[in-house]
Amino acid sequence: MKTPFPTRLSRRRFLSASTALATAPLWGRLSAPFGARAAPPSEQIRVGLIGCGGMGKGDLSVFLQNPEVECPVVCDPDDAQAAGAAALVREKRAQRPQTVRDFRRVLERPDVDAVIVATPDHWHALPTVMACEAGKDVYVEKPLALTIAEGRAMIEAARRHRRICQMGAQRLSSPTYRAATEFVRSDRLGKVGLVRAWAYLDWIKPIGHPPDSAPPPGVDYDLWLGPAPRRPFNPNRFHFNFRWFWDYAGGLMTDWGVHLIQILLWGMGEAPPRAVVSSGGKYVLDDNSETPDTQITVYEFPTYTLVWEHKVGIGLGLYNRPWGMAFVGTEGTLVINDSGWEILREPSKDTLEAKKFPGGPDPRPAHIRNFLDCVKSRQPPVEPLEVGHQVSTVAHLGNIALRTRRRLAWDAAREQVVGDKAANRLVTPAYRPPWKLPYLPRG
Repeated sequence: MKTPFPTRLSRRRFLSASTALATAPLWGRLSAPFGARAAPPSEQIRVGLIGCGGMGKGDLSVFLQNPEVECPVVCDPDDAQAAGAAALVREKRAQRPQTVRDFRRVLERPDVDAVIVATPDHWHALPTVMACEAGKDVYVEKPLALTIAEGRAMIEAARRHRRICQMGAQRLSSPTYRAATEFVRSDRLGKVGLVRAWAYLDWIKPIGHPPDSAPPPGVDYDLWLGPAPRRPFNPNRFHFNFRWFWDYAGGLMTDWGVHLIQILLWGMGEAPPRAVVSSGGKYVLDDNSETPDTQITVYEFPTYTLVWEHKVGIGLGLYNRPWGMAFVGTEGTLVINDSGWEILREPSKDTLEAKKFPGGPDPRPAHIRNFLDCVKSRQPPVEPLEVGHQVSTVAHLGNIALRTRRRLAWDAAREQVVGDKAANRLVTPAYRPPWKLPYLPRG
């Protein structure tokens, strides 16, 4: 049952609601129905877009499918990206939004109720925190942030300022994945001691070794870098390919891993990992990217083992699926991706029937609809920041283990690696002055 979150709260009622939300089972809340009723179009929600790349325009397009959504302003340090988003608004709404480079210009506008944060990962935390301080609700793309500590700061900002915040990993709003995870939780697979997620992606190709150069015209490159270290401009570190550089993102581990590991945690429960070990490197791609093209990460949870693996340049993955997830139980195995799910019967058992179930529609419209409904009702969304933080933390730990080349023991209560200063330096961000992130936990 969702915790009520009225629009206006006394301090006592707010603290009571916050405590109930914090102590409720995170993934258990997701078992509640998420199909909230649509609000009438007269209840306008004005959304500002921060980050106008492919994900930003994709999210905005879905937001604008909802008749009560307007978009008065779009923001990107690259004028060409902002122009593309503005053209989308003109197409969908016959309105001309303001275009700005600095996200602070979005937050200072009184006619913005909520923001979409669809920037590179290193820019997720600060706009989200500052939006909460400015009284805006936030739909932020995955992973929640570049580091674990930033995610905790985002949760604290949302709590203090009573904001509705949702992470955009939309499969939590999919009836297909809901049905599959309910099957796992029904114990019909028997004891599930191993779960796996994998991404074998043949569409990822080498990006080459272009030289450093001047930024393109119309780009505020210093603002694009923001809190990240100052580097010479290189076209491979910009826009889509930022994913493959540690300054801005975490490679496939956080780009795809957050989506897929999230389903495994949904099925298995909210208990955090105890330890993690990871191996991999750049074995295939000849280019100037930094994150591994091959990686296997093994997590020790209290009652099961979780394995993540990815490989680029090939598309033949486990169970003959290029990507997916598997729950391996004593009575059978459940395998799933967007095309659907199936039950594989354990050969020596006869308790399960081998069966296939089709996939469903794109869940992003339902995920965004849930956010909009919660903006109005002030109910917690299907994927509050606590849930986004949990799965993002798991993905980040895999990368920290890989980069330190050590087995890491994880203290979930303190959100620190046990006895490893080098690893803990990767838990907390190092912001380039003058940028500072409020609410960072003390190490």
